[in-house]
Amino acid sequence: MQAATRLFWERGYEATSIGDLTAAMGIRPGSLYAAFGDKKTLFKEAVHAYGRAPAGAFVADALAQEPTAKAAFGRILREAALIYPDPGHPPGCLTISAATNVTLQDADVAQFLRDLRNTNLAAFETRLHAAKNEGELPSTADPAALAGYFATVIQGMSQRARDGATAAELTQTARISLSAWPAADD
Repeated sequence: MQAATRLFWERGYEATSIGDLTAAMGIRPGSLYAAFGDKKTLFKEAVHAYGRAPAGAFVADALAQEPTAKAAFGRILREAALIYPDPGHPPGCLTISAATNVTLQDADVAQFLRDLRNTNLAAFETRLHAAKNEGELPSTADPAALAGYFATVIQGMSQRARDGATAAELTQTARISLSAWPAADD
């Protein structure tokens, strides 16, 4: 599964062929079809495996583990800055970049990834609503807008890593982005 995940991460869904996958996985096409049914099913399983690995799980981990929303978003941004350009794996985020050029016949693959990204967006918004209710954010804060802002920054950081941005550059982006955090009511 790791070889398939890496290949989809490097090339995206559309540009990864069955031949590429079977070569990388060291299996025959018949074995791939017997184990996974088709390329889409293998892709979805690879994405789920990615989501359980450190490079994919850091967002959910930060939201669940940090005591404040600001600490959670700070951690997410700092970890993205280190994880996305890490040379130990393809740059960026698999769920952000794997379906950028999908044909109409594979629109469900793009929808699958969009749904995963929107699930993260909803988790951001939920955490920010809680922060507002607890007084961590001002009463005038817009949790939906803040969630969208942080999702946009994180997606942009993923693309910048794919374009060659370093951890130092992305850390600076994280620092600047977090400065947009609204001050709590007095």
